Amino acid sequence: MTGAGISVAAGIPDFRTKGTGLYDNLEKYNLPYAEAIFDISYFKTNPKPFCVLAKEMWPSNFDPTPCHYFVKLLDQKGLLLRNYTQNIDTLERMAEIDNEKVVESHGCFANGHCISCHKEFSKEFIRDIIFEDKIPKCDICEDGLVKPDITFFGEGLPEKFHNLLPKDVKEVDLLIVIGTSLVVHPFASIATRIPFDCPRILINMEEAGPFDQNDKTRDVCLFGDCQVKVIELMKELDWFDDFKKIIPEDSKSLKEALEKLEKLKTENETIEEKNIEKVENESK
Repeated sequence: MTGAGISVAAGIPDFRTKGTGLYDNLEKYNLPYAEAIFDISYFKTNPKPFCVLAKEMWPSNFDPTPCHYFVKLLDQKGLLLRNYTQNIDTLERMAEIDNEKVVESHGCFANGHCISCHKEFSKEFIRDIIFEDKIPKCDICEDGLVKPDITFFGEGLPEKFHNLLPKDVKEVDLLIVIGTSLVVHPFASIATRIPFDCPRILINMEEAGPFDQNDKTRDVCLFGDCQVKVIELMKELDWFDDFKKIIPEDSKSLKEALEKLEKLKTENETIEEKNIEKVENESK
């Protein structure tokens, strides 16, 4: 399970982080409430705020991060049953993760439809109009609004989610959750629908959903920058050489994550040296 946190390193803000999250930075849209920008009822009456935001968030502006390529590596090693993602940015597609293994639980920018007559429109059609700062409208309904196939509040999740989940929760033998607060349902419920004897790993800045860092029977919580944590994990598994073969050499987010990892290593070594020095002085 992956959420907005894995795309932050690509330059896409998450939703709920205080101060930097998307919902804390929507004042310019003059919304009645933050979530209105993804509310289908509000979109029908005022589609402009979403179209402005969509232009800023358009997938072609960003590149996949180490977390995306970690999921791809799991697939290459035959370990990936499914990647359920909350993200709408299509970075899983750009990382070339097997599309059959990915469930874009909240839809994505890959294509779109008229919300009135349901005619399908290409992402290029929608992009070109949005980038002209206009509102995409249907050429059949005339006034019918066209939006990317992103699941708004008030809409049902894609059929692929409902079709695959009942089978997947029975087959899973390890759940890895990366970069999500596990607040939005029904996506968040996946973490509790899996068998109770299935171990769970949370890689996140803080506790989320049902995870309990004190519950050693099934949960492992790795707190911190998720890009750094997946790199640490791959190094522990001796997978890092394989990982470097699939991620672009010029990946900016990989470079930043490695720099953070080196800084943390230096800080930890300094702390350890000070602790050793303190113990030695106290023993004299």
